[in-house]
Amino acid sequence: MQQLPKTPSFRLDGKRALVAGASAGIGLACAAALGEAGAEVTLAARRVETLEALVEKMTNAGMKAHALPLDVSDIESTGAAIEESGPFDILVNSAGLARHSPAIDTTEADFDAVADLNIKGAYFLTQAVAKGLIKAGKPGSLINISSQMAHVGGLDRAVYCATKHAVEGFTKSMAIEWGKAGIRVNTICPTFILTDLTRTTFEQPEKRAWIEDKIKLNRVGEVEDIMGAVQFLASDASSLVTGTSLMIDGGWTAE
Repeated sequence: MQQLPKTPSFRLDGKRALVAGASAGIGLACAAALGEAGAEVTLAARRVETLEALVEKMTNAGMKAHALPLDVSDIESTGAAIEESGPFDILVNSAGLARHSPAIDTTEADFDAVADLNIKGAYFLTQAVAKGLIKAGKPGSLINISSQMAHVGGLDRAVYCATKHAVEGFTKSMAIEWGKAGIRVNTICPTFILTDLTRTTFEQPEKRAWIEDKIKLNRVGEVEDIMGAVQFLASDASSLVTGTSLMIDGGWTAE
């Protein structure tokens, strides 16, 4: 008799996860999502006191969580911290920076600051976690939080778009190189998500109207919209998914 197929598990019990940029917003939501699915989560960011408070909240909720002070733009110290603390089965890199302005007004200082974190920091963080997995002979799932702006252009966002397009490029190359080691590398590409950092944008009627017009589902994104996607990409449910982007943009890029 033919057997019914069984859905692969979304559970992450026994897995160790590192979430960079975990002190707020999307990063915090990702940490909570992985913790809910049973992973042991290391929350990494520069704000130590904030991290420790969040770790306490997650622990009180029955999750396994730890804090790791980390500045992703400091390549050397990040690599050392990952080597000491790893290996991690799962990486979610939500550390990022945006400095928006018309392209003609971009300063070298702003360009360097955004590129150093969004491209260079993301690249070497992903590399560091992969090194630990390869050394340990373990598979893994590495996820970079990219953006819908990695697939389109946007007014006043030339630098930001450039960095996120770059993330998509190195994600594909890393996925090809590390596939035989069982290491998957993907991105999540959200639309505008309502967080404390984006709240000022949403409070401007013209900008909010523009955003809501472009999002075909006619609502702004919430951090909860990212959580299921992170669980999917981190788990065996996505075991054949690598080198690709999961769009969570409400249809923005469908045009």
